[in-house]
Amino acid sequence: MDKQSRRDAIRDFKERTVTRGVYAVRCAATGQAWVAVSRNLGADQNRLWSGLKFGGYVNKDVQAAWNAHGGEAGLAYEVLEVFDDGAMSPIGRSDLAKARLAHWREALGARKLVG
Repeated sequence: MDKQSRRDAIRDFKERTVTRGVYAVRCAATGQAWVAVSRNLGADQNRLWSGLKFGGYVNKDVQAAWNAHGGEAGLAYEVLEVFDDGAMSPIGRSDLAKARLAHWREALGARKLVG
């Protein structure tokens, strides 16, 4: 890759838009659900599945459900809400994320996925 192509690739990566929001992981067999807020929904799904596949995911309940119910076939990743927070301050984004996480936890009777 020449220098200009490399610069263009770096610029494109830095300028990409990421999708923020709230997602759930659901176990079809047990009905359990876990929710989390994400700054990058696509990357978080990859990170979650990778952590579970390697067997060392931080949330032991989710790891146990993964192991007991057939891995990815037993759990579903679901985007619940996408934030349109581009014009918000960092504090506003944080407040929105906390409020929406609390809303979805209550609505689904779910636990927090991380933290």
